[in-house]
Amino acid sequence: MKYAEKKPLSIWSVLSFLILAAFSIFVIYPLALVLYKSVVDPFSGALTFDYFSRFFLKKFYWETMVNSLQVTVCATILASLLGLPMAYLMRSVKIRGSSFLNILIVISYLSPPFIGAYAWIQLLGRSGVVTQLVNDLFGIAFDGVYGFAGIMLVFTLQSFPLVYIYVSGALKNMDNSLNEAAESLGCGRFDRIRRIIVPLVMPTLLASALLVFMRVFADFGTPMLIGEGFKTMPVLVYTQFMGEVGGDDGFAAAICVIMIGLTLAMFFAQRILARRSTYAMTALKPMVAEQATGLRNLIAHGIVYFVTGLAILPQLVVVYTSFLRSNGGQVFTGGFALQSYEATLFAKDNDAILNTYLLGALSIALVVVIGVLVAYLSVRKRSAVNSALDTVTMFPFIIPGSVLGISFLFAFNSPPILISGTMLIMIIAFSVRRMPYTVRSSAAALGQISPSIEEAAISLGASETTTFARVTVPMMLPGVCAGAIMSWVTIISELSSSIILYTNANQTLTVSIYTEVIRGNYGNASAYATILTVTSILSLLLFYKVTGRRDISI
Repeated sequence: MKYAEKKPLSIWSVLSFLILAAFSIFVIYPLALVLYKSVVDPFSGALTFDYFSRFFLKKFYWETMVNSLQVTVCATILASLLGLPMAYLMRSVKIRGSSFLNILIVISYLSPPFIGAYAWIQLLGRSGVVTQLVNDLFGIAFDGVYGFAGIMLVFTLQSFPLVYIYVSGALKNMDNSLNEAAESLGCGRFDRIRRIIVPLVMPTLLASALLVFMRVFADFGTPMLIGEGFKTMPVLVYTQFMGEVGGDDGFAAAICVIMIGLTLAMFFAQRILARRSTYAMTALKPMVAEQATGLRNLIAHGIVYFVTGLAILPQLVVVYTSFLRSNGGQVFTGGFALQSYEATLFAKDNDAILNTYLLGALSIALVVVIGVLVAYLSVRKRSAVNSALDTVTMFPFIIPGSVLGISFLFAFNSPPILISGTMLIMIIAFSVRRMPYTVRSSAAALGQISPSIEEAAISLGASETTTFARVTVPMMLPGVCAGAIMSWVTIISELSSSIILYTNANQTLTVSIYTEVIRGNYGNASAYATILTVTSILSLLLFYKVTGRRDISI
């Protein structure tokens, strides 16, 4: 009896196992260690739930969870209520300068939220320009926009552009004949929006709301800067882990587990709701912006200009204050000067800018290479291993940055893998966090390429690897590059994991901005923030150049 020869192990199988092993080490293992530390006593090694008991029995601790959920849910709702009308107005009404306004909205989203918090402190803080003006004019004692109100202001204006981008893309692909049919049947404008447009874009609205929820829930910088006594879970886990008198690793791990549980619950809730409200739609007659007249035209322009102005205001404040002369601290003495740039760009032993660009470039290179390979394996080489790989690469999507940073220090602060304090640990952390977005965008680009093109190349004598390198990858490249540029912007704006993993040798721009604000060096903070903002704008222009588009639709 002849036995069939074993099929030789292909290079794709080897890559699958190697990438899965890498993600097991840098995703599964750190998270498993967080779970282990949260339920095991460090002295006796016995199973314990004391850390969780401490969290839920003391009001000071569980109140941070209530605060986080309160801020996150309210900011998500307000961002949706602001982003949806903005997208509808920009798509249905001809707004003067709409292309420029669209760019401003996207720029306001690309900036880190904590920069918005710092800018609003400059305007509405206790010594803010607007605060002093209001107090002088009306003779009141307004104490500044801190706590819940300040956090909500920053998160709403910072997050609605994400809803706007998503919903705008959905409206662009919507068949407007449904809207016209309802109009011909006597349905009013408001009823058409409520009964046709909103249900059709609901899956997209839920998807964008989930991203807003994840971003707001995980943000550390904004509540730390403007929250004052209003503490959230990212602030609590940071203070517990980085405590001056020695951090409490077990308690910090328990908080991390609770945070992951909450984001998991939100993720699955969104998936269930989206599945129930999914519609198949073909844009035979896309929505076209029409010229409005009278009061409707005035109201539409007023809303769009006002909201866009508020959204971009923090960036304008930061750029303006970066050129003001100061006493080296919080007080601007009047007049313009370049002293803030001299103190940042030309300071000795200041590598924050170089570190940011270097870390971002290396992280993006790793994200693109592995992301394209994972997308190809999961789409073209379907197997149990590749399905597991696709699932594992999505885990970081629901992990807050502070949790990822803490898990990395738990896992890689001692042999056999000792990389804490190095640039490598930050590169891996950035890459792992942004990998899900690149995998999804690469898989979408690959889905638009017919397998018959690859089959034709193989039938002409090209090997499978040659076909992948010389046919598949070049065809995927425009979409991959566009995604990489946007991922680059989010990487250089990362604070939550950076603030935990950085050392003086690998400090980044976001960490420098945060530390300068904490020290009260507002001029230096503005200079750093301006450099980051200009970098984001140049990256956005490069995105437009690569894609040939003048808007971002997801």
